Amino acid sequence: MFGDWTGKRLSVLLAGIVGVLSVLTGIANVAIGAVAVVGPLEPYVPETVRLVAGFTGAITGFLMLLGTAGLRRGYRSAWLLTIVLLPVTAAQGLIQSSPLSLPLVVFSVLSIPTLVLSRHHFRSRVSLSSAQIAAGLALVSVQLYGTVGTYALRDEFANVSTLLDAFYFTLVTASTVGYGDVTPTTQVARLFAMSVLVFGTATFAIALGTLLAPILESRFAAALGRVRDRQFDLLENHVLVLGYGDLTEPIVDALAERDRQFVVATRKGERATELTERDVLAVHADPSDRETLERAKIDEATVVVAATNSDSADAFSVLTARQIDPDLRIVAAATNAENASKLSRAGADVVVNPAAIGGKLLVGTIAERTGETVVGNGTES
Repeated sequence: MFGDWTGKRLSVLLAGIVGVLSVLTGIANVAIGAVAVVGPLEPYVPETVRLVAGFTGAITGFLMLLGTAGLRRGYRSAWLLTIVLLPVTAAQGLIQSSPLSLPLVVFSVLSIPTLVLSRHHFRSRVSLSSAQIAAGLALVSVQLYGTVGTYALRDEFANVSTLLDAFYFTLVTASTVGYGDVTPTTQVARLFAMSVLVFGTATFAIALGTLLAPILESRFAAALGRVRDRQFDLLENHVLVLGYGDLTEPIVDALAERDRQFVVATRKGERATELTERDVLAVHADPSDRETLERAKIDEATVVVAATNSDSADAFSVLTARQIDPDLRIVAAATNAENASKLSRAGADVVVNPAAIGGKLLVGTIAERTGETVVGNGTES
């Protein structure tokens, strides 16, 4: 059980704690201000700098929480973001020089070596759909269009004198907030503002749709009893069982008794449902499909087991697993001795023939009762 809280899980936990502490410390520092300042750096840090550190610390905390969500999925980009932000959160905690910021500094410092040592767990790449990429480009393009256009027409807007003012106007207009502190004063500026409003609201709606659609789909999938992807996010050092049959049942029972972390991939939907009802992590998919194995975190698995009643299906599963990870240990079961060599050629490191093992055990039992000693394939008195 201790091993489950090392590596990836501990890194995600620490990053989440730092994110929450950074947000809370930043908000408290801005709200309380100089009242909370009693730290050792208090004589050397101006109050304005501390307030800026508190405001930016809250923003950094939200970014850390975003990175934590990516770490759960094993994204390399999330690991890079988090490892860059940790020194920033530690520095912001020191600058704020408050008793509230002390835990933030401590956890930030502790998290750095933990993430460095567990970096091999975060190797996945962020895969975006074409719709998500298009929505992101459209959103950035509209913000750029509105900012540049507003700044170019700044003489025709009230309270616009810098690029930040122009960006602020574009953002509040496109998001339909519209505080009213920045307004167009000419017909040309009004036409331009309307174009920003139309294009901006459209891109915001598209961006929200592409982001929320996968979340809603996962919720519906969960309601239908399907396994949610987030259940696979923190898998590491687990056993991946490919396929499910009569030979697999005792393997699953043994793994459950030993409290080992494991996943079962099976083509049979009713089997997957039964396993899920037994609190076994199972996925209803083809175990010989590359996407299935990647979803079951084969890159984090220590052993792959293929032991169904079909040697041909096991051979395909073993072959796919071997192609994904040439160094992974793969154990397979053959229903007859003739297929053992085929499974070995497919990539299995160890091939077991349960029937042969059972026969030897039976012969051994007979020999014990008759006082004989088993020698090879025969016996002697």
